[in-house]
Amino acid sequence: DADAVATLTAVSAGAVARGIPHLPTRPVQVLVTGGGRKNATMMMMLAEALGCEVIPVEDVGLNGDALEAQAFAYLAVRVVRGLATSAPDTTGVAAPVGGGRRSRPGVPSLESGR
Repeated sequence: DADAVATLTAVSAGAVARGIPHLPTRPVQVLVTGGGRKNATMMMMLAEALGCEVIPVEDVGLNGDALEAQAFAYLAVRVVRGLATSAPDTTGVAAPVGGGRRSRPGVPSLESGR
C-alpha cells in the first residue's frame, strides 16, 4: 500500500535526522548507502530533514551495493576474532566493546558447556 510505504520512508528519514544532534559537528554532506539511496523520495526527505546535501555513495566512487555487505563482513570477522566492534573514538562508548557473538543453531555451545 502506497500510504504504508510513504509512512515508512518518512519515519526512516526522520530517524536519521534525529541522530544528527548527537554528532560532534553538523555535516555539510551525507553519503547514503543501502537500498534507500535508489529511492528518490527517500533522498529528498533526507535532504529536507537534514538540511544539507545528500548524495548516493556512488557519487564519491564507492559501490553502494557492496558497501553494506562489506561493513557487516568486517564486523563479523572482528566478532569471530574476539576484537572490539565499537570504540570510544567511533561511537563514544567508555571503553572498546564487542558487538555480538556467534550463534550456530543446533550446535552445542562451548561457552555454556552444553
